[in-house]
Amino acid sequence: MSSSAKPTVYVVDDDADVLGSLRFLLETDGFDVRTFRNGASLLNAVRSTDVDCFVIDYKMPDMNGIDLAGRLRNRDIAAPVILITGYPDENISAKAEAAGVRHVLMKPLLDESLVTRIRGAILEGGPVGG
Repeated sequence: MSSSAKPTVYVVDDDADVLGSLRFLLETDGFDVRTFRNGASLLNAVRSTDVDCFVIDYKMPDMNGIDLAGRLRNRDIAAPVILITGYPDENISAKAEAAGVRHVLMKPLLDESLVTRIRGAILEGGPVGG
């Protein structure tokens, strides 16, 4: 857990409207939220000790959410990752789990299920199989 009293969640999505609504949802629910428009900006900003959970969009230009999760794991960043996607794909869950992603949630049906999954993931800690 980070040093602040609130759990810290890093949210990555290339859609500014989605980022804004997720920030509002999570801050309203008591999380400290940092948002990023792409994987590269997250990778430049993240340190292994300052985040409790990641919420990462799957479909982004340059680097998709599964690739980003894999890069976090390669850096020994163990905070749980929740992948969000608006693109159903029967293979996504298997690919996500192989990259250490704990949950895959469909947009736009996030809201309370996302908050519940984040809280559960923080309690469970670490990557799947970690």
